[in-house]
Amino acid sequence: MEVKKDILWRVYLGFIGIVLLSLCVLGRAVYIQQFQGAYWKSKSDSLHTRLMPMAAERGTIYSESGDMLSTSVPYFDIYIDFGADGLRDKNGERFTKNVDSLSMALAAFFGDKKSSVYKKELQAGYRAKDRYYLLKKNLSFEQYKTLRTFPLVNQGRNKSGFIAEVKNKRLNPFGLLANRTIGLSRDYINADGKLVNQNVGLEKTYDSLLKGDKGQRLVRFISGGAFIPVEGSEIEPQNGKDIITTIDVNTQDIAENALMKMMIDNDAAHGTCIVMETATGKIRALANLGKRPDGNYWEDYNYALMATEPGSTIKLATLLSVLSEGKATLEQPVLVGSTGHDVVGPRTVTDAEPQPKPVETVRECFAHSSNVGMSKIAYNAFATQPDKFLEYLHRYHFDARSGIDLLGEEKPRLPRIKRNTEGLHAMVTMSFGYAIEVTPLQTLMLYNAVANNGKMLRPYLVNRIEENGKLIKQFEPEVIEEKIAEENVIKSAQQCMRAVVVEGTGRVPFRDALYSVGGKTGTAHVAGKGIDYDDGVYQASFVGYFPFEQPKYTCIVVIRTKPHPAVHMGGQVAAPVFREVADKLFAAESIRQASQGLNGLKKDSSAFYYAGQTHDISTVMRQLQLSFVDSSNSQSWGSMYGSNGQMVLSAKQMTSNTMPNVKGLGLRDALYVLESRNLKVMVKGSGKVAAQSIEPGAAIAKNQPVKIELN
Repeated sequence: MEVKKDILWRVYLGFIGIVLLSLCVLGRAVYIQQFQGAYWKSKSDSLHTRLMPMAAERGTIYSESGDMLSTSVPYFDIYIDFGADGLRDKNGERFTKNVDSLSMALAAFFGDKKSSVYKKELQAGYRAKDRYYLLKKNLSFEQYKTLRTFPLVNQGRNKSGFIAEVKNKRLNPFGLLANRTIGLSRDYINADGKLVNQNVGLEKTYDSLLKGDKGQRLVRFISGGAFIPVEGSEIEPQNGKDIITTIDVNTQDIAENALMKMMIDNDAAHGTCIVMETATGKIRALANLGKRPDGNYWEDYNYALMATEPGSTIKLATLLSVLSEGKATLEQPVLVGSTGHDVVGPRTVTDAEPQPKPVETVRECFAHSSNVGMSKIAYNAFATQPDKFLEYLHRYHFDARSGIDLLGEEKPRLPRIKRNTEGLHAMVTMSFGYAIEVTPLQTLMLYNAVANNGKMLRPYLVNRIEENGKLIKQFEPEVIEEKIAEENVIKSAQQCMRAVVVEGTGRVPFRDALYSVGGKTGTAHVAGKGIDYDDGVYQASFVGYFPFEQPKYTCIVVIRTKPHPAVHMGGQVAAPVFREVADKLFAAESIRQASQGLNGLKKDSSAFYYAGQTHDISTVMRQLQLSFVDSSNSQSWGSMYGSNGQMVLSAKQMTSNTMPNVKGLGLRDALYVLESRNLKVMVKGSGKVAAQSIEPGAAIAKNQPVKIELN
């Protein structure tokens, strides 16, 4: 009996415990459902939904004349949501009805699979209720436009389940042309798995303006880690701004081709050619070519920004400083000797070429590029105060970067000069282009200042910044030195530069030119970065301006040779490139000036085209009492044009579900027509619409971007 009671007591106790536990679980469930339900639902949603960024369309880089130098081209990945209500409605009637015709259209257009294979794959995706079925990747915009006309797809996203994911790929339409200056914009995954943007050139300098502001959208994750966007949740990105450069495509092409030919002919290592507009400092062309391991040349580095020992082109700075000190005149005789070398102060100086006579004037020393002669006039001027030579180099901005709107410009390197033998040695060496490192761009600035009668301008590459055709910022020429030297000094320097091409080291390349040139050759032994002077590598240069009397352009050419080349002098390697560039620019300028003589001819007004609302056009015509043929059939929009001597008003078709023809419309009318169809409009230019990026009659979608160009 006692055993039975003990067992029953334990059973009752266990039963009571189970009842109490059940009541606790039930109470907790009620509490969670009634009081914490909203919290746990949001927690659940956060595991299945997420805000993801939407990339903004990167701005376009244009030449000064409006040619696209770097732009973003859209590519499309096409997915299908087989769980879309429109496809599942009425037991999939819409899908079943269109799958055959859709498969045939896909097979005919892409040609990669038979229609039966497409149909089988689409049906398998439908049966599996795949919410993110990948149909095609990397479709071009033209392919995407065609795809949208296919059966089922043309019924819209909600009914067809078709989803287009847009990606942008950066392209340089002109390929090699100014490739390094314009730059690259590309993304890659680094060793840590992070997305890194690697830009160079203008793409890097103006990256914050070009890239715009990202948007975001809500996506729902489904099986397999895939996700689908939640319709209507987008916060649209703000596209990047456009950069209009100073680059002239034709000038760039001329410079690049001329440089390329010389590089190939001499198997050179690398080179650069810069063309600057003398009066403004605008860079019209900036070509950079380097030899690749396969022997071809490409714009692999911006050599215009690389600091090297300049050689004899520095002699202009020497000449200006000596003349400014009043320690020499152009006709002052200088003993250069007949041996090709002489002791100047604490060091022996050697001429690269034999001089025509043992005694030359200062002007002849410059024209024939005598190292002995130029170092002697520098020694006579600064022997007691060699550090003063650095003060002149500071005035010529040879101790600071040019400040051009490109990142990566190397800082010039000048030695410290004390008033002792070591300082005197450095000063003499600098006077003919060694012991100092400057960039070709800085050398060009000095020569452009002389061409500009002493006014030094900062070189620049960007004219203005625009957003959807609206001016955001305008850049103007910047004067950094009103006068680098007195007028008489500048005139003397100009005479010496003219003497170089008339009687000196630049005589041969320019002897039959149809225009006058002022400039200077330069040849330097190269050392540094794995190269010794004994390796026989040279840097050939020519820098100058033309036409000499009224300078239009200033240009520098710098070419690094291979070891022990057959020819290596500046007058043999760099000057011919300058000559070819100058010839073609001079010819183009002459043609342009000749064509201006035709501007006085009366324009033919028999051809015209206007567009707008038919009521407005007809009202204007009647007010002006002009007769016309009205064939608009009371349509709202029309165009007026000439036909067989009569003015005709005809209707413009403006359907709501296809791209309208807005050519000829003013901006206000074009914006009304396009935005009323929920299109995102980007505008370039002013006046009336001359071109549109989507052809009339093409299918359109909500928020689809369209660009219009005004004339």
